[in-house]
Amino acid sequence: MSVPSKNIPANFESGGSGPQPYWNPYLAGLLLGAALLASYLVLGAGLGASAATARFGAVLESCLLPAHTEASEYFGGWFADGANPLAYYLVFVAVGTFLGGLFSAVLARRFDFRIERGQAYSATKRLVLAGVGGVIVGYASRLAGGCTSGQALSGGALLLNGSLAFMICVFASGYAAAWFFRRQWHD
Repeated sequence: MSVPSKNIPANFESGGSGPQPYWNPYLAGLLLGAALLASYLVLGAGLGASAATARFGAVLESCLLPAHTEASEYFGGWFADGANPLAYYLVFVAVGTFLGGLFSAVLARRFDFRIERGQAYSATKRLVLAGVGGVIVGYASRLAGGCTSGQALSGGALLLNGSLAFMICVFASGYAAAWFFRRQWHD
């Protein structure tokens, strides 16, 4: 009798109704690197996530306040000459990432509506904190001109000193902050 891997649920049986095992992380990393390389070869630019969110926000704002949005120094250029801000390669990357992840989760029988949280926090508190944190990180990524995925993947692939220093700081601060938040997940 074999002991199940930590990535394979105990109730997993080949061909059974349980969830499929996770992908090998080395294979997934290799495929992500291949996608980044293809992005540079085909588009001449790297990958990122915050630009799509900003463009969705611009479209939402233009639905509510079109004159203000088009006059905005930040969003205005995306609407110049009747242009559609959603006709941008990173928007298609974000939509494809979402649909690909959804498709993969359904195929692997891992799709589920739930809120990941520890017992110390209610679902409402978890959603509020995640929402506030997301807004802060989203604002900061636009202020910085890009998100951590763009900085780490695209800048790291080009071996940019700033990107490598940024990633060292991200990991160091993540480990330092984990000490303060680890009690949220003690079940």
